[in-house]
Amino acid sequence: MNKAAIIVNPNAGNKQLVENINEVVQKLEEKYSEVIVHQTQDVGDGGNFLTKIAGEVDLVIGAGGDGTIHELVNALCPLEKRPLFAILPGGTCNDFSRAIGMNQNPFKAIDQILEHKVEQLDVGHCNAHYFLNFWGIGLITQVSTNIDSQFKDKFGRLSYYLSAAQTLKNYDPFQLEIESPDFTYQGEAAMLIVGNGPFTGGIKAFFLDTDIQDGKFDILIVKEPSLRLIWDTIQSKMLNQTPANDDIKYYKTSRLKVNTAPDQLIDCDGERNVHTPAELVNLEKYLSVIVGNFPV
Repeated sequence: MNKAAIIVNPNAGNKQLVENINEVVQKLEEKYSEVIVHQTQDVGDGGNFLTKIAGEVDLVIGAGGDGTIHELVNALCPLEKRPLFAILPGGTCNDFSRAIGMNQNPFKAIDQILEHKVEQLDVGHCNAHYFLNFWGIGLITQVSTNIDSQFKDKFGRLSYYLSAAQTLKNYDPFQLEIESPDFTYQGEAAMLIVGNGPFTGGIKAFFLDTDIQDGKFDILIVKEPSLRLIWDTIQSKMLNQTPANDDIKYYKTSRLKVNTAPDQLIDCDGERNVHTPAELVNLEKYLSVIVGNFPV
């Protein structure tokens, strides 16, 4: 086989990707004898198409934002035989494409794909779902939920930070219990983030030295958000250090069980449709992915 498939969200990149898809196909045909293009129509359509053609292609390219990539990865990861995966970024934040060093101009990213630099990358697994970038509960979920879609379309990544500032005034704490081979935690919390990739909202917001090939999650627990905590975090980023603050706890582990009271809505790479409790496992070097300027 020498066959590639592009699964493209027609709205990605303000429709620039789909409007110029012939240019992308022509470039791919320099390396692949056949290139299939599938435009998604409804939620789940891209994943269903991937499952159907996975055994017939060598490469699957997801062309779209984080939601598109999340859907495709959740169709790809359960397969016994998985084709090579690549990303053409076309969304608001494109967090995992940043994590693997892809150029944020999709027409430059296609040149990186043609260079065919392949790495085996970790994948997070939680209950029946897979994730590449992050899993979170508490404040981070409230921030994402509070973003107005029209505001997001107009202001892009800025909408995440404005929503965070607004949500910080009225967050809901919860009781958190974590069990893992490396640490335990029991107490009140405002947020828990389990990171696989380093980017959240288009920046390295929480983890400075994430390694997506070490089989470990980066764990962040925020007990109580405050202006001092924000200031300490800003200073730590300027100094490239982990912030020293009593309201923050950092850990690393390969697996953990999470229980909360009350149950918390989970944000899994931007998708929010399940609640705690949860059991998470890091699948070390599980997925073959074409990368750009990696490691970042």
